[in-house]
Amino acid sequence: MSENTQKDVAKDVQEELMQENTAQETQQKEEKKEEKKEKKSFLKKDAKKEKTAELEKKIEELENKVAKDKDDYIRLMAEFDNFRRRTAQEKLELVSMASTDTIKGLLPVLDDCERALKVLLESDDSDAAKEGTELIYHKLMSYLQSKGLAVIEAMGKEFDTDQHEAVAQFPVPEEDKKGKVFDVVQTGYTLNGKVIRFAKVVVGI
Repeated sequence: MSENTQKDVAKDVQEELMQENTAQETQQKEEKKEEKKEKKSFLKKDAKKEKTAELEKKIEELENKVAKDKDDYIRLMAEFDNFRRRTAQEKLELVSMASTDTIKGLLPVLDDCERALKVLLESDDSDAAKEGTELIYHKLMSYLQSKGLAVIEAMGKEFDTDQHEAVAQFPVPEEDKKGKVFDVVQTGYTLNGKVIRFAKVVVGI
């Protein structure tokens, strides 16, 4: 084999080796590139999972906060409603108390009218005086009754500690009158069903 031929062969072999090396380097580069891609994809997936978990945690925290705020709001509304009702009730009680005090203050006037009317009816005074006093008494009584005042019926009734106040006892021969009201010393009254003055009575024994 001539020297030129040997050189050509050597050159071809060298070129083939270079090509093989180049191919190997290219393959290695490709493999590294794929590894990087896979690693990058894995990191992306991992980061995505972490972000998803973080978002889910935030959503859960927000849901818990919304639930707590809703519960606080409901409690606050319930407390306000109770406060509003309590305030309205207190106002009604104040008005009722003021009305009760006013009517209680008029009861002695009513007593005086009753006494005056009784004296006039038993006297020989003019009919005009009797009619005038009776008219005043009935007008006052009608007004007070329109506000809820009612007379406690006591005469001949069973003695009732919820409505009557015994100021004396009187012996009675009849068995059916024992334990019952024999006489009324002072008229008792209720206002809207509530006793504002007990009837002072004498009880038969």
